[in-house]
Amino acid sequence: MSERRPDKTLSKPERIMLVGVMLEADYSGANETRERAFRAALDEAEELVRATGGELVRRETAKRARAHTALFVGTGKAEELATAVAADNIELAVFNHELSPTQERNLEKILQCRVLDRVGLILAIFAQRAQSQEGRLQVELAQLTHLSGRLVRGYGHLQSQKGGIGLKGPGETQLETDRRLIGQKITALKKRLEAVKRGRATRRKARQSGSLPTFALAGYTNTGKSSLFNRLTKADVFAKDQLFATLDTTARRLYLSPEASVILTDTVGFVRDLPHGLVAAFSATLEETALADLIIHVIDASRDDHERQVDDVNRVLAEIGAGDIPQLLVYNKTDLLPPDTRPTGILRNAQGRPAAVNISVKTGAGLAELRQALIELALSDGLYKP
Repeated sequence: MSERRPDKTLSKPERIMLVGVMLEADYSGANETRERAFRAALDEAEELVRATGGELVRRETAKRARAHTALFVGTGKAEELATAVAADNIELAVFNHELSPTQERNLEKILQCRVLDRVGLILAIFAQRAQSQEGRLQVELAQLTHLSGRLVRGYGHLQSQKGGIGLKGPGETQLETDRRLIGQKITALKKRLEAVKRGRATRRKARQSGSLPTFALAGYTNTGKSSLFNRLTKADVFAKDQLFATLDTTARRLYLSPEASVILTDTVGFVRDLPHGLVAAFSATLEETALADLIIHVIDASRDDHERQVDDVNRVLAEIGAGDIPQLLVYNKTDLLPPDTRPTGILRNAQGRPAAVNISVKTGAGLAELRQALIELALSDGLYKP
């Protein structure tokens, strides 16, 4: 495999236009409910765009019964977007949808700028954030898999690429890479990731030899998982108020009481419509969650759509084989709620087992109750075997 080329640094942020299309099949319910769900999805896409470091210049929306086969948005809207691109000197158009290679290619010809779909956008963020060797390998595999169907493209207007969002990544650029080389790279990456997986299994076996249960932090991206991990374990895992701040799994022994300690792991956050290829590429990392004894599901209680985020996370957990693992729901960021509506304490199920805890990592509220809930769960059902 050829070595990764140095990143090309942009002299200034790329000028980006975000495009969201409200398709009838994607949203159900009353008009007001559908509009609210659509706006929430587009707001999240805006956060994703800002997470790349680009400059969001314009936000465009449209409604369609179904996606246009060739252009996704249709001919008339595509021409409108082309006019906007020219007027605002847009360099990158981001569609908050998964586009086919044909749609992406046709849109680039009409818009005369680069086009990135939702999958490519998430991969761009992952490429910027991955720090460990394992994380970089997983991102590169996902990128190459995504690129494999997008090699024959109308890039005539992009010959003088200066490097940009979604272009950082696997060795050669799309223009320089052919299908045969990509296939070889994918095969090599899978072999290297299998070696990583075996190494992780060996380390996990060594941890488990101490008979400590494993508790995995999981949840939507930017809910405060890494901040909670740091607060509980006194670690210094990178934590920032942005999407996908953490991509690499970290494990620490967490002392809870003289009777109970656990292995606590922090993993990548989830997001709505997480690409299946990305889930597959990150299988080595996500396996830590799938093999946990308990999932600590961290939720941003301050968001109006947190129930939808919980559903999205549970769908991914089911996809990776972790759907039946017991969960403790941890409602974080309660400090952002109105004082008279802030829930407190441990919520228990009919059997008296801790089911949910309300906390604020920022202020420390509820952390004592969380530790108590974790102690009870660690000592229950024979998880802890001194």
